[in-house]
Amino acid sequence: MQGLNPAAPAAAAAPPPRRARRWLRWLIALPFLFALASTLQVATLRFLDPPFSAFMLIRQFEAWGEGDFGFRLAHDWRDLDEISADLPVALVASEDQKFADHYGFDLAAIEKARKNNERGRKVRGGSTISQQTAKNLFLWGGRSWARKGLEAWYTLLIETLWPKHRIMEVYANIAEFGDGVYGAQAAARTYFGKDASRLGPGEAARMAAVLPNPKRYSIAKPGPYVQRRAAAIQRQMRNIGGDGYLKQIE
Repeated sequence: MQGLNPAAPAAAAAPPPRRARRWLRWLIALPFLFALASTLQVATLRFLDPPFSAFMLIRQFEAWGEGDFGFRLAHDWRDLDEISADLPVALVASEDQKFADHYGFDLAAIEKARKNNERGRKVRGGSTISQQTAKNLFLWGGRSWARKGLEAWYTLLIETLWPKHRIMEVYANIAEFGDGVYGAQAAARTYFGKDASRLGPGEAARMAAVLPNPKRYSIAKPGPYVQRRAAAIQRQMRNIGGDGYLKQIE
């Protein structure tokens, strides 16, 4: 009768550590793979116009989930030189007056928003146009730290790999101006019955005034808040130099 070999169980237990090491290597590699893939993604979109954004997909799937299978997004890409200069100027005046100068983040605005939130004051956030482009194009809504971290990463990539002109072009084409209405051309057609190239300063200011909450505020039927804000945006458009401002982001 052969004796028991006490080493046998130890030998049988060897494969699990090898599998664990393999999984560990994958876990270590994943961040580097994501960094490479996302960098290539953003670099490609410097030259190729995105046919849709993450927010567009989410809204379409929401409609289908609610049983609204007839819901259709309104979106029609236009290059920035095919959009009235008044709209990007209005977006800068309303959303991010340091757009031409910062590297993706307005730290002073972020700190101001944080302090106002601590005091319970209802104010606009400190997100830049670059941050909003990153969020709308690649991510989802919400306030989790994971999403904020991804937003910061994509913002850095966008600011590094795209010129300011391209950032504005993409933002003007993916911003939501009404429920299911994305981009300057679709909004101009839906609310003013004209091409985006023919928008005037008042119309551009009204479009910018509903951001970042176009489901609460209406371009078609502007209430007192939107009217006041649009008037303020028009004043700021003049203060930052009007159409001449765009030379700073060419």
